[in-house]
Amino acid sequence: MPKLKTHTGAKKRFKLTKNGKVKRAHAYKSHILTKKDTKRTRRLRHSTYADKTNVATIKLLVPYK
Repeated sequence: MPKLKTHTGAKKRFKLTKNGKVKRAHAYKSHILTKKDTKRTRRLRHSTYADKTNVATIKLLVPYK
């Protein structure tokens, strides 16, 4: 069986926990922040877990994490 290539975009965006959950960052936190409420940008700082419907796909993209 040949080695699988890791998806470089997914490698940068996702981390796997010990229990197999996929951690991700919130979107909409990179630019045009002046019009966004301070409370909203503060909430976007915190990480969250990927939805269970996407976990299998993400794990295929990062096979060796």
